[in-house]
Amino acid sequence: MEYIKELRQKVGKMPLILVGAVVIMEDADKRVLLQERTHPHKVWGLPGGLMELAESTEETAKREVWEETGLQVEELKLLNIYSGKEYFTVAANGDPFYSVTAAYYTRKYSGQMKVNKEEAFQLQFFDLEKLPANMVGSHRRFLQDYCTL
Repeated sequence: MEYIKELRQKVGKMPLILVGAVVIMEDADKRVLLQERTHPHKVWGLPGGLMELAESTEETAKREVWEETGLQVEELKLLNIYSGKEYFTVAANGDPFYSVTAAYYTRKYSGQMKVNKEEAFQLQFFDLEKLPANMVGSHRRFLQDYCTL
């Protein structure tokens, strides 16, 4: 995130294009892992985040999952790339941006799940038919697309 902070210092509140990645992680019971995020506050979403300089979207996805969940992704499959005017956001601090998000999915990951308290309040697996109401809208769309595979 240092890159984004430095960029913001130079451009102020000008809208930016930010690239990121999320991962749909399915368990043996076909439930997906969500995190109750600290930002946006108490909103559920997929593990993921913004790209750092010199990273690929795959590297971003794996790093973010590791940082946020303590799990290591062993295989990623691309669901889709999401971008356009419907992915415009204004962050809680007032910073406007358009996101370009690479959404991946996997059933192959390992490790001991652990909540990163800076990123989330909790981690939980959910049935795709019983997702929380308070959820990042774009992430809900990614999961709807995932259900069509």
